[in-house]
Amino acid sequence: MTFFASLHRFSDVALLLLRLALGTVFLVHGLPKRHLWKAQPSPQMPAGMLRNLRILSIAEPAGALGLIFGFLTQLAALGLCVSMLGALQFLITKVHRKFKEAQAPGWEFEFMLLVIAISLAILGGGKYALDRLVFGI
Repeated sequence: MTFFASLHRFSDVALLLLRLALGTVFLVHGLPKRHLWKAQPSPQMPAGMLRNLRILSIAEPAGALGLIFGFLTQLAALGLCVSMLGALQFLITKVHRKFKEAQAPGWEFEFMLLVIAISLAILGGGKYALDRLVFGI
């Protein structure tokens, strides 16, 4: 049991891993949205949805880089929380997905990303973040 009791020593490494993982996911999912700046509204993508996706094309990579480098970590995580709340709202109310679908994706992945972002917003970036160097936190 002393092994498990001593794992808290690695909490800053765990925060770094969470930041890098979440940041990478948002970077990979956010960068391809850049092409939407050339798109025109259509019946499949109304103007309001296109506007929101264009905002996300900036916000998601910016938040991702904030997490990866640990700069303004809590603010970046809060911004990504807002993004995931919007995604969840869309999936639940507009697409009518269940948490877990039998033969299709549910919204469990988006929920997990939200919970990780909330955790980082609360805990901050840890010892291996630029926040510590720049702001002393």
